Amino acid sequence: MKASHKKVLLIIPSKIAARGLEAVLSELGEFRVEGILSDLSHASESRLRNMDADVIVVDPVVFDYISRMHVRSRMAEHSDAAVVALMTMPMDDEQIRQYDGIISMYDDPVAIVRKLRESLSSHEDMPESEGPDLSQREKEILVCVAKGMLNKEIADYCSLSIHTVITHRKNITRKTGIKTVAGLTVYALLNNLIDSNSIEL
Repeated sequence: MKASHKKVLLIIPSKIAARGLEAVLSELGEFRVEGILSDLSHASESRLRNMDADVIVVDPVVFDYISRMHVRSRMAEHSDAAVVALMTMPMDDEQIRQYDGIISMYDDPVAIVRKLRESLSSHEDMPESEGPDLSQREKEILVCVAKGMLNKEIADYCSLSIHTVITHRKNITRKTGIKTVAGLTVYALLNNLIDSNSIEL
């Protein structure tokens, strides 16, 4: 009996890169490309929802700068597949954490399949909850951070010690995977914790 293939969806603007990766995966047999999208337009997102892919390989250039910090949540809206980045540009640690795995244009075929296998395995081992479970106090502090308040100001505003504020901020960073104030501000905006009018520019 023939083993079933793992289904792959490619979201890669470059036809050469997409067709090359499709050929590599076809040759090795474990993964099979079921579809190729060149972007994440409305029509493409509709197709993404209807595809039952096990792995989505995406070139991060399809996301705008803000969306690159929230790939995992954005893709989870449409699919529960493992999300793997095809690295075609430099990525910082915060962006890398948004993916279940990373493959490079320069990886050999065996390494690509191994990395896809590892990404799928680590994705399946993830807990069901996709989003970070922030406490009410952590959300309150996150809003203060997004408003541009310093630790001392947050401590005074929330009637906490500076040490407690720092501990909450560490927990927020650990849970969200976001280290920068700008990233946390975007996170707060995207999760409707704050209104854009209340942010100091």
